[in-house]
Amino acid sequence: MDQFTLNWIFIGASFALYIGIAIWARAGSTSEFYAAGRGVHPVVNGMATGADWMSAASFISMAGLIAFTGYDNSTFLMGWTGGYVLLALMLAPYLRKFGKFTVSEFIGDRFYSPTARMVAVICLIVASTTYVIGQMTGVGVAFGRFLEVDNTTGLLIGACVVFAYAVFGGMKGVTYTQVAQYCVLIIAYTIPAIFISLQLTGNPIPALGLFGEHVASGESLLVKLDQIVAELGFNEYTAHHSDTLNMVLFTLSLMIGTAGLPHVIMRFFTVPTVAAARWSAGWTLVFIALLYLTAPAVGAMARLNISDMMWPNGTSSEPVSVETMEAEGRYEWMATWQKTGLLNWEDKNGDGKIAYFNDKNADKVAEMEAAGWGSENELTKFNRDILVLANPEIANLPGWVIALVAAGGLAAALSTAAGLLLAISSAVSHDLLKGQLTPNMSESGELMSARIAMAVAICVATYLGLNPPGFAAQTVALAFGLAAASIFPALMMGIFSKRINNTGAVAGMLVGLGVTLVYIFLHKGWFFIPGTNSFSDADPLLGTIKSTSFGAVGAMLNFATAFIVSNATKAPPQEIVDLVESVRVPKGAGAAVEGH
Repeated sequence: MDQFTLNWIFIGASFALYIGIAIWARAGSTSEFYAAGRGVHPVVNGMATGADWMSAASFISMAGLIAFTGYDNSTFLMGWTGGYVLLALMLAPYLRKFGKFTVSEFIGDRFYSPTARMVAVICLIVASTTYVIGQMTGVGVAFGRFLEVDNTTGLLIGACVVFAYAVFGGMKGVTYTQVAQYCVLIIAYTIPAIFISLQLTGNPIPALGLFGEHVASGESLLVKLDQIVAELGFNEYTAHHSDTLNMVLFTLSLMIGTAGLPHVIMRFFTVPTVAAARWSAGWTLVFIALLYLTAPAVGAMARLNISDMMWPNGTSSEPVSVETMEAEGRYEWMATWQKTGLLNWEDKNGDGKIAYFNDKNADKVAEMEAAGWGSENELTKFNRDILVLANPEIANLPGWVIALVAAGGLAAALSTAAGLLLAISSAVSHDLLKGQLTPNMSESGELMSARIAMAVAICVATYLGLNPPGFAAQTVALAFGLAAASIFPALMMGIFSKRINNTGAVAGMLVGLGVTLVYIFLHKGWFFIPGTNSFSDADPLLGTIKSTSFGAVGAMLNFATAFIVSNATKAPPQEIVDLVESVRVPKGAGAAVEGH
C-alpha cells in the first residue's frame, strides 16, 4: 500500500473517532457546554488537559527548535512544565472552589466590577487568538505534507474538522475527544522515538538513549553530536550560548503564562471537587512528562541524522551529491517535503554537491571555500516545524509509522485549537452577552450564541493562520507572554490579596496587556502584518529582551500597577474580603469539596 493511502486511512480513522465521540457526548446544556457537567474524573481530565496543553507547538515545533538550537531552547521544557506546578499549587483548587464557568467570571466577581470582567474577556481573547494562530499553522503544515495539498487547503480542512466536533460537543464533547487525541498523539510521538533511539543507541527508552552511546562511533551520542555541529560551524549543541537574562525571563514568561492560560484553567472547572482539581493537575503533569522527557532525545537524534545525511561519509569528506539525493531512497522525504515549500536546497556553485554548514561563521566559510564547496549554505530552507513530522522518514521507518505521526500531529494541533476556541466562545457568550449585554438570555439562546461565537472564532483563526508571525512554538510563546502579563497577575492577586480592589486590578491588566502587546507589535509587526515592525528579536528594543520573553516584564508591571493604584484608592468592601478568605480556606467549600 502506498504512503498516501496509508496517511488517508490513519488520518481518516482518527477524525471519524473524534467526530463520533463529539456526537455521542453532544452538549445539551450550558453546564455541559462550558464545564462538561462538572463530572469528569481526575485521570480523564488529566489526559484531556494533557492533549489540550500539548499543542502543535509541543508535538510539531518544540523538538525542531531544540534540534537546531540545542540546550538554549530547553527553556520551552522548563517553562511549560514548571507552569503546571504553579497551576496545581496556587490556582486550580481555589478557582474550582469558587465554582464559576470561566476565568473572566471569577475576575468579575472577585473584583466586584463588570469592567474588570470585560477587561479580562479582552485579555483572554487576545491571548487565545494569538495562541490559536500557532495551532492553525501546525494544521496547515501537517495537512500540506501528508495529504499532499497546499498550506491554505490544509488549513481549511483542519478548520472544518474542528468546527464539526467543537461547535456541537462543547466542553463535554471536547473533553472526551481530547482523551482520544492524547492517546493518538502520545503513541505517534513515542513509537518513532523508540525506533530511532534503538537505531542510534540500542536503547529503547529515548530519554536514556540521549545520554547513551552512539552505536556507530562508540562515543557518547551527545559528544558525537557536539563534535559534528561544531565541525559544521554551528554552536555546540549542549553548551549555553544565548543571553542569560533573556533566557530566565523567557522561562518565567512561559511558566506564569501556563498558569494564566484560560483554556487550561477552564479544564479544572470540569471536575467535581477541589481535591479532584489538585489530582487533575498532578495527572496532567504525568501525561505531559511522557512527551516532554522524549522531546530532547527526538531533537538531538534528528539533528544527528540530518547531519549524517548531508555529510554521508563524515564532515572531513565531501557533502552529499545531487545525484545521490535523486537516486537513493533514503532522500525521498526531502523531495516530498520540498513540494510543500517548507524545505529546499540549491546547488549554488554548480559543483553537483549540496553543502550544509553555517555560512554565518567566517572561519567555516573560509574553510569550505578552500575545500571547493563554495561560500554559502546550500540547504537553503529547513522549516523547524517539519522536523517531528519528517522524523520517521529521515530514519527510514515503515510507512505505517509515518501515517501514525501524521495523525498524531493533527491530533495535537486540533485538540488545543478546540480548547482555545471553547475559551473564546465562552468569553463571548457567557461573559459578554449573558453577563453584560443580554442578562435575560435563555439557556438555549446562550448555547446557540456560544456555538456562533466559536464558528466566528474558527474563521478568524484560520485567516490569521495563513500568515503567522513565526514558527508554531514561537507564535505560541507570544500568547504565553500575553497571558502572563494580563491574566495570571489578576488571578494571583484575586486569590492571595485582600487589598487589591477593582480599580487596581483593571489598571494592572490594562498596563500589562497594553505594554506587552505594543512590545510584541514593535518586534513582530503591528497586528502581525509583515514589514511594519521597528525592531527585531535579533536586535531588541530593551537590551537583550526578545518579544517572546517580555511577558514576564509585563506581569511585573501589572503587579506593580495594581498594588500602587489599590493602595491609593478605596479598599474592597467587607463582603469581598470575606469572599477571598472563603476561597482560600477549605472549610465551607460546599459542593466543590463534597462533589454534590
